[in-house]
Amino acid sequence: MKFKRILVVDDSNTSRLIIKRCFEIAGFAEAQFLEAGDGAEALGILDKEPVDLIVSDLKMPRMDGRSFVRKLRVRNETRNIQVIIVSSIASNVEVVKGFERHVLAVIQKPISPEKVMTGIDTDMAER
Repeated sequence: MKFKRILVVDDSNTSRLIIKRCFEIAGFAEAQFLEAGDGAEALGILDKEPVDLIVSDLKMPRMDGRSFVRKLRVRNETRNIQVIIVSSIASNVEVVKGFERHVLAVIQKPISPEKVMTGIDTDMAER
């Protein structure tokens, strides 16, 4: 699966930079990256810009990752966009269970290019 436009949603500038770099190393160097500091800002971007993939943290101000994914799935324009959750709480079984059918993968921080490749490849093999 080739993602050409990727929206990275995280309240930390540093985390967004690290996520982008990991995706570039994992084979998405030609992708165009857009950035948002939380789910509310991301929804505003999505009103104007089409994307193929969203990479989102869970813990963010104003609108967290859970609320953001819920809003994505009820909007006709965004319901089919692939989402990857990157979070320090990704090992929480309840978090993963709640997102299983709504996201492409859940990757635990600290993120690495290997985790990106494994997360996407594992999910593609299971679908």
